[in-house]
Amino acid sequence: MNQEVTAYIENLPKWQGGISSTLRDMIHKTVSEAEERIQYKKPHFLKNGHYAAVISPSKDAIAFMIMNANGIDFPKGFEGPSERKWIKLREGDTPDIVLLSELLKKASSTL
Repeated sequence: MNQEVTAYIENLPKWQGGISSTLRDMIHKTVSEAEERIQYKKPHFLKNGHYAAVISPSKDAIAFMIMNANGIDFPKGFEGPSERKWIKLREGDTPDIVLLSELLKKASSTL
């Protein structure tokens, strides 16, 4: 794992850091060959040099973005154009790791 990404997550508010760590672990379990780096001031995860996922903190939420989402049916709660979808997780939310992993696996399968 990339030390810059680790430091970034450790410096987030506690609740955001917890969600981000959970998402990061899920990404690496789902896309074992994922590379991670800080780009555009947030953690990006790549497969074969192509964006697979992004963890994007804001003041009151963590947005988890899945790239390469064309043709995948996303459940209610996801936003964004057809090529990328995101869900906003707020303090107190528990991410549905099974669902997010399944969606990420589908989206990254062609990368």
